[in-house]
Amino acid sequence: MTHIVMIDCHDLGRHLSCYGRADVPSPALDALAEDGVRFENGFCTSPQCSPSRAALYTGYYPHHNGMMGLAHAPFNWSLNDDQTHLAAYLQNAGYHTALAGSQHVTHANEGDIKRLGFDDVLPAHLAPDVAEQAVGFLERDHTRPFFLNVGLFEPHRDDAGGFKLFPPENAPSTLPPYIPDTPEARQEFGELHGMIRAMDDGVGRIVATLKRRGLLDDTWLIFTTDHGLAMPRAKCTLYDPGLETALIMFAPSLGLNGGRVITEPVSHVDLVPTILEWLGLDAPDDIHGRSYWPLLTGGQYQQREAIFAEKTFHTAYEPQRAIRTERYKLIWNAEVDVTNVPADIRHSAIYPQMIDLLTIERPPFELYDLRDDPHEMNNVAGNPTYHDIERDLRERLLDWMRQTDDPLLRGPVASPYYHDALVQLTGNKPS
Repeated sequence: MTHIVMIDCHDLGRHLSCYGRADVPSPALDALAEDGVRFENGFCTSPQCSPSRAALYTGYYPHHNGMMGLAHAPFNWSLNDDQTHLAAYLQNAGYHTALAGSQHVTHANEGDIKRLGFDDVLPAHLAPDVAEQAVGFLERDHTRPFFLNVGLFEPHRDDAGGFKLFPPENAPSTLPPYIPDTPEARQEFGELHGMIRAMDDGVGRIVATLKRRGLLDDTWLIFTTDHGLAMPRAKCTLYDPGLETALIMFAPSLGLNGGRVITEPVSHVDLVPTILEWLGLDAPDDIHGRSYWPLLTGGQYQQREAIFAEKTFHTAYEPQRAIRTERYKLIWNAEVDVTNVPADIRHSAIYPQMIDLLTIERPPFELYDLRDDPHEMNNVAGNPTYHDIERDLRERLLDWMRQTDDPLLRGPVASPYYHDALVQLTGNKPS
């Protein structure tokens, strides 16, 4: 029997040594990539915690699965009743399902979490404690296959907007190209690397336990993150630093080993149908994701022509949709405003150094030539040279919105907070 251990963390993007960031202290994940399969072009569907995770674990885009904003109070977004979490699919297939740590697609209480499909809920917050819970589960004697979902908080910013929950690492020698190279930025990235070190240590403990228990060769180990780094012009934006995600797998019994690098683009929304195909289970006919199981096993596979992404709410209404091909990205901004920067990022010492970039009024469309402008600084929407490309991408984006029943096509989307406030005002639930 093959077990599944799926580890996700907050706010990492692809900020790991195995993805080219040499200063990042991530030895456990680097070793996993060296021995397993690393996806070079993994993307999330939404650059925010709850919507991204909802798509990752259901196979449906956030605007369809109901999770168009944050799940926790006071925002209280939730999955639609017809949505099935990966844990429920596996539970119904006979797996013993357990969650260690965070999940962020429902409220953080045992009853709601078990309704997602988890038999066991092992609460913990920071990586050392989450890893301890995961190790305790792995130490049990298992008589049937298990699905252990491990949710790591790190490297999410702390309540004060920093990265000070663990000792910092040395300041890196280089910074991501979209970040200004200043002493403040280098210091903050050193602190970020301390959080990544703690997260990586947790992963290392889990892998070591699987190996010591003789489970590693019979386990499909999956590691990913919800979205990009919690940095200005990354998290909560539809630019590549917000959408790019690490994705690493290891499963020798399934042929997922040997240090392979997969360059074909994949979306978070594709993971559930991939696992279902491996299990021999039928995915729902209308599921949005596309199985890449044939890509993993050397079968016939037609790669994605485009990645689609979205944002509707974070802490405020900010409806955006995007289509990304290998060379171009089109972003549709459905409301006139400046970028809504999350509160924790506004506490960053880097934020005021990028304020001019972050307070520009957004146009209806942004179009970027990713080959010539990989950091998405030169908006060529409306440029006659790109007329045909822009028209084609607009049509494809609209077609995707129609096919996936995007509520933005019917007008502005109201939040759960609005509905609750309306009930308090009128005494009646909205129709």
